[in-house]
Amino acid sequence: MKWLNVLLVFLPIAAFLEFTGGNPTLIFLSAALAILPLAGIMGQATEQLAVRAGSAIGGLLNATFGNATELIIAFFALQAGKLDVVKASIIGSILGNLLLVMGLAVLVGGLKYKEQRFNLKSAGTITSLLTISLIALSIPTIFDYAARAVAPGAAAQLDVNLSDAAAVVLIVMYASYLLFTLRTHKDILSTSDDDEAGEGHGGELWSVPLSVGVLAASTVAVAFMSEFLVGTLEEATASLGLTEFFVGLILIPIIGNAAEHAAAVMFALRGKMNLSMTISLGSTVQVALLVAPLLVLAGLLVGQPMNLVVTPLELVAIVAAVLIANSVVRDGETNWLEGVLLLGVYVILAFAVFFYPVR
Repeated sequence: MKWLNVLLVFLPIAAFLEFTGGNPTLIFLSAALAILPLAGIMGQATEQLAVRAGSAIGGLLNATFGNATELIIAFFALQAGKLDVVKASIIGSILGNLLLVMGLAVLVGGLKYKEQRFNLKSAGTITSLLTISLIALSIPTIFDYAARAVAPGAAAQLDVNLSDAAAVVLIVMYASYLLFTLRTHKDILSTSDDDEAGEGHGGELWSVPLSVGVLAASTVAVAFMSEFLVGTLEEATASLGLTEFFVGLILIPIIGNAAEHAAAVMFALRGKMNLSMTISLGSTVQVALLVAPLLVLAGLLVGQPMNLVVTPLELVAIVAAVLIANSVVRDGETNWLEGVLLLGVYVILAFAVFFYPVR
C-alpha cells in the first residue's frame, strides 16, 4: 500500500533517537510506525520476485516471506528473553488474521456487494488444516497441566522437550501443505479467474536485481527497527499504561501484518473475496505451522528454550477463532453482518487482554 510509505519518515527518526539516547517511548512508537511501510515494501518485493519466478517458485516465495516481518520482530523478542511476548505474538497473529483481517474484509466488501462468493473447496481445505493445526498447538498446553499434576518439578523441561518435538512435526506438516498446494493439488487452491491471480501485480514489473535489493534492504531495516522496538518495550509499555501481554497479542501482529491486512481489504472492495480469504487463512496456516515452530527451534540456538504452552485465555481465544472461521466459510459466501460479528469477537478479546492482570 503506497500510502503507507509516508511513514518511512519515522525510520531515520527512530535511528536518531536510538543512537542519541532519546526517550524510550518515542523510540518504541517511531520504530513501530517505521515497520508498517517496511512490511509493505518487503511484501511488494516478494510479489515482484514471485511473478518473475513462475507459479510454483512464486508460491513458495510468498509462503516463505508472508510473515517475515513478524518473525523478525518475534526473534528479537525471543533473543531478549521475552518468551511470553513471543508466544502472545504467535497467538495474536492467528487471532488477527482470522478475526480482524477476515472481519474487515468481509465487512467492507459486504457494504459494497450484497453477497461475495469465494472458492469453498479451497477455503474448506485450509480451514480443515487450521483445525488440525489448532489441535497440535493445544497439546503442549494440555500436556503442561497434566505434567504438573504428576511431576511438577520436571514439568518445565518436559514442556520444552515436547514443544521441540512438536515444532519438527509442525514444520513437516507445513512442508506437506506446500507440496499439496504447489504441486499435487494446486488446482484445488487456485482462484476461479485467471486474471484474479495477477491482481496484486499491477504496475511496472521490477527487475530481479532490484527486487532482491529492495527485499534485502527492507529486511535489514526491519531488523534494526525490531531491535529498537524490543529494546524499549519494557519502558514504553510502562509509560503508555500497557502490558507486554497486550503489546504481544494485539499490537505486534497488527504492526507486522498491516500491509497484508490492507491488501485483503482492498481485494474485498474489488470483489476479489477469493484473494482476501487466501490472505487471511493462508497467513494463519503459515503462522501456526511455520512461524511458531521456527521460533521454538530458534530458542534453542540463542539459548532461550521456549515452549508452546499458552494461557487459558489464549487457548480459548484461538479455539473460538478457528470455530468462527469454519462457520463463516462453510457456505462459500459472506455478507457484512458476518464481518461485524468477527470484529466484535476480536474487540472483546482485545478488551480481555487489555484488562488481563500482570503476573
